[in-house]
Amino acid sequence: MYRQILDPVAHSLAWSSLAAALPLALLFVMLGVLRVRAWIASVVSLGIAIGIAVAVYEMPIGQAVLAGSEGAVFGFFPILWIVINAIWVYQMTVQTGHFDVLRRSFATVSDDHRIQAVIIAFSFGALLEALAGFGTPVAVTSVMLLALGFKPLKAAALSLVANTAPVAFGAMATPIITLAKVSGLPTDILGAMVGRQTPILSVFVPLALVAIVDGRRGLRETWPLALTGGMVFGIAQYATSNFVSVPLADVVASLLSALAVVLVVRIRRSHNDSGPAEGAAEASPRAEVVRAYAPYLIIIVVFVICQIAAVKRLLDAVTCTVHWPGLHLLTAKGAVSSIPAFTFNLLTTPGTQMLAAGLVTMAVLRVSPAGAVKAYGATLYQLRWAIVTVMAVLALAFVMNASGQTITLGTWMAGAGGAFALLSPILGWLGTAVTGSDTSANSLFGALQVTAASKAGLSPVLMAAGNSSGGVLGKMISPQNLAIGAAAVGLHGREGDLFRRVVAWSVVFLVLVCLLSGLQASVLSWMVPGA
Repeated sequence: MYRQILDPVAHSLAWSSLAAALPLALLFVMLGVLRVRAWIASVVSLGIAIGIAVAVYEMPIGQAVLAGSEGAVFGFFPILWIVINAIWVYQMTVQTGHFDVLRRSFATVSDDHRIQAVIIAFSFGALLEALAGFGTPVAVTSVMLLALGFKPLKAAALSLVANTAPVAFGAMATPIITLAKVSGLPTDILGAMVGRQTPILSVFVPLALVAIVDGRRGLRETWPLALTGGMVFGIAQYATSNFVSVPLADVVASLLSALAVVLVVRIRRSHNDSGPAEGAAEASPRAEVVRAYAPYLIIIVVFVICQIAAVKRLLDAVTCTVHWPGLHLLTAKGAVSSIPAFTFNLLTTPGTQMLAAGLVTMAVLRVSPAGAVKAYGATLYQLRWAIVTVMAVLALAFVMNASGQTITLGTWMAGAGGAFALLSPILGWLGTAVTGSDTSANSLFGALQVTAASKAGLSPVLMAAGNSSGGVLGKMISPQNLAIGAAAVGLHGREGDLFRRVVAWSVVFLVLVCLLSGLQASVLSWMVPGA
């Protein structure tokens, strides 16, 4: 039995935090500065985390290794299970030639890469985030952009940057539901508060996308369209989360955003009396175009059906939670830790639902069983290093969580008093950067945010929501998501290059959310529900 320690170095949270931050700091230095391959950097950082857990936190090496093994398995199921099946669907469309048909068809909406980035990476990616989450939008939209002629590095970067504003309400608001569970605050109140933060962020994300595609010229020429897509998304996300339904916030926002962008494109086209060249797309028979779109429509239909309450209850019947064999942990307060509880949600996980969508896609695209197996093999080969990376990163996260390293960092930051209103989103950002999941970041720090808020005289609702809102910005620099994005577009070993492309956007948006949190704790306190 191991009991977590928060201040093992000279009984000081500050000194202990320096030790606790070392695995993560070295991971990002290896990725962003030394350009070490992601799987190597992740494995090395995992070794360092285990070393600190054993040498500094006095965790038995057996418990540290077991915690890492649980994290590695969690990295494969459910995280990689989602990504593998999503890329498998893509591989089948490539083998049958329907992905090329899809590319030509998208050009009929607009052949402008700046507009395509907003529609696909932002709006469609948000819909995938709403329905599935956990890396699915990055895996799917990056290859869609690649098929439209985007360079691989740019396609992956766009998908990562776009996967921000929708994340807090992703997977039918799983992060917020988790936050409510660990913080003891009502889901509707937390959803409403997050719905008064991330919509402001969403206004700027499409502008960032067109800047990534075409720099200042892109902003100058397409800012009205990008701003329209972002504002419609933000207003819809705010209205739905505050007045309709927290789980449906991203679904409504993504569909209305896509519709608004397409309408603006058509209005501009009719005004200019010109449009994109459509000859190539017209060469594809209508039936082939329908089949090219079918996999994505199938994914949406399958995920929507699985969210129906009766169906969800039926699928959840086979879900089981087990105690990770041999792993025995207590929190710093002496309570039994929830970390060893491993949930096998075999049918409710988006990965299994993506597999079901893939099986339907086989029939629609007329892929033989042999062809489907070949595509699956190609997927596993393509993702081989991403699989190692994600499993190592999640093992690292579990070791840091189990030993108390992550909580040490959070507790130290929570001692900032009134200034914690500015720092609160950074805690969520850090949690998501480590785990690759806003849900996990909320699970880690949700209760801590409420405790820190009470001590500092701040709103618990605001601080807890700030954790989730800040967390969405850590997703684009998380090694697990960098690995997914790089693998999806065939950039093996280029995760460091991708990290350098997106880290500035992550920091800039984080500063924006921190400032917003600080203002909402003072002059904008009227924005906090119940304030």
